[in-house]
Amino acid sequence: MYDYITGRIDELTPASVVVECGGIGYILNISLLSYEELEGKTESKIYTHQYLVRDDLPVLYGFTTRRERELFRMLIGVSGVGGGTARMVLSTYTPSELRQIISSGNAMTLKKVKGLGAKTAEKIIVELRDKIISIEASQSGGHVLAGAEAVVTSETYDEALKALIMLGFNKAASDKAVKQILKESPEAKIEEVIRLALKML
Repeated sequence: MYDYITGRIDELTPASVVVECGGIGYILNISLLSYEELEGKTESKIYTHQYLVRDDLPVLYGFTTRRERELFRMLIGVSGVGGGTARMVLSTYTPSELRQIISSGNAMTLKKVKGLGAKTAEKIIVELRDKIISIEASQSGGHVLAGAEAVVTSETYDEALKALIMLGFNKAASDKAVKQILKESPEAKIEEVIRLALKML
């Protein structure tokens, strides 16, 4: 298993990144949090997790911090939570938000994530609450949105819609959500639009 990959960012979307290292392009699935951290960079060190899906086909997930990867691994350790669902959780909520949701036992908020039913949300809280509380006791701080406000262009709409479709959402519903968000917050950045849409869909 790879621990991390350091290389040139060849392609970046809100759902994946291609990192060239040693003449090889590695495709890694990423969350919106990692996308935000990678945006604007030409090179980066990305922590990885190799996930096996059906037919033992390996899929690489990438994270800009060990903390996010740790949360991902904790999530997929819960029965019924796959790599795609874990990424969706980390795209919907920042690590600090997720820790707060789990430690407070807020299943109602957690189950808003696409792919999570009430039972699975409750299972995540039951199985991870003590671990999260333990982590909170030893760590502090969270992720803060960075970067100046960008002028909204058609690119914001296009990229946000494309990312939501890639994440498995219905095109019509995604289109409606993105348009509503941009109408209310015309200066929102792409990752902010996607994160708000994830909470609506």
